[in-house]
Amino acid sequence: MEKYRFRETGIIDLSELEKLGLMPPRERLLKGPVVVLECPEEIPCNICVPFCPVKAIQMESIIALPRVLWDKCTGCGVCVAVCPGLAAFVVDLSKPDADYVTVPHEFLPVPRPGDTVVLLNRRGEVVGEGLVVRVWERNKTYVVTVKTPKGLGLEVRAIWVKK
Repeated sequence: MEKYRFRETGIIDLSELEKLGLMPPRERLLKGPVVVLECPEEIPCNICVPFCPVKAIQMESIIALPRVLWDKCTGCGVCVAVCPGLAAFVVDLSKPDADYVTVPHEFLPVPRPGDTVVLLNRRGEVVGEGLVVRVWERNKTYVVTVKTPKGLGLEVRAIWVKK
């Protein structure tokens, strides 16, 4: 079994996501919104599979890693809302002036479109500020899409609402 740093640190990085086949190909990332499932452990969970409205997420068994049919994924964000591990994100690197990231948010206050928020990476470190463009809720999980500076789409994984 290959040794991954995330098992020691609790934080997965892009190279580990790529090794596990969890990162969309670069050309797909540039086409428009697509899910990134940062779900690297074989645990009994498959909630994203039945909730995907276009059946873009598949699993061989309930403990297998989820596999995304990249060209089928529309980036709708339903998986972001239903993932109990808060491990699903939608990224859109297709725009020339900014990246867009959709993240789960289960903290108060709830951001509103037009709010400026602090952008956090996987380690919880501040990486910049972003503009909230969309917010919706499903079962007490808010799904927030933020416009980020170009180049941060694969780094931003949480937001902090300043008050």
